[in-house]
Amino acid sequence: MPIAQNGNVELYYETVGDPDDVPLLLIMGLGAQLIEWDLELCEAFADRGFYVVRHDNRDVGLSTRFHEHEVDLPAATAQWLSGEPLKPPYTIEDMADDAAAVLDAAGIGSAHIMGASMGGMIAQAFAIRHRPVTRSLVSIMSTTGDLDVGQPHPEALSALMVTPGTTRDEIIEQGVETTRVISSPVHFDAERARRKVGVAYDRANYPEGRVRQLLAIITAASRTEGLRGLDVPAVVIHGELDPLVDPSGGVRTHEALQTSELVLLPDAGHDLPEIYWPNLVEKITALAAAADAAASAHAPTSR
Repeated sequence: MPIAQNGNVELYYETVGDPDDVPLLLIMGLGAQLIEWDLELCEAFADRGFYVVRHDNRDVGLSTRFHEHEVDLPAATAQWLSGEPLKPPYTIEDMADDAAAVLDAAGIGSAHIMGASMGGMIAQAFAIRHRPVTRSLVSIMSTTGDLDVGQPHPEALSALMVTPGTTRDEIIEQGVETTRVISSPVHFDAERARRKVGVAYDRANYPEGRVRQLLAIITAASRTEGLRGLDVPAVVIHGELDPLVDPSGGVRTHEALQTSELVLLPDAGHDLPEIYWPNLVEKITALAAAADAAASAHAPTSR
């Protein structure tokens, strides 16, 4: 098992493609394991010359779990909303440093960084904290941490807060329903969702970690000023029908970045339907090529 180490935290990761190709780090979202980056999508990137790295964030999948930190989410949320200080077990920035440790373990000096949902938040924090090793940034269905944008719609928030079932069948059906609520109303496929939730359950079911990750999200400071200071080439992608992270979060991310392209997917919710994969791969391939060409042009030459 390939394992990266960030202090006492172990991060499980996998790679797809040729190590000599262009590195692309994929960071997944809330409670989601690395397998949420579909292998077919990873292979499509590899076919375009990328060496794809995907990992389990802390507290999910096969990475370190924070069993000792029990969180009463309703009480913690009420404390935060009242303005009382609230210290989460770890932060979005800690998870960004985890991602940097994954690159180190994989022997990668710099990479193109792509994150979805919470993974987009982590990718943003990564670019801010680790600019020298960030070749480009792709932020998908994410937001800046500003409280006036990117907020969930009530139905999506309610689906996210459901108490997990106690059996495999209950948890799978809950997962399918949550996916239905937040996904594209045009492209949602219940059977595909059921298969994916079942595979995730059998690989490493651990709903407790999602609560702590959610606490890291709600206590995170705004990244807007940090993004404004970045000169990194970027693409911001967001579903126009996203009910979990309102599209205003993607718009704010685009506005904050010095150099970015905003891509709004007309029938997408908080998901990446397969119909959009070819365009996504082309967009990221073009971004990476332009970013690497610009970096080479500005690199100092030896005499």
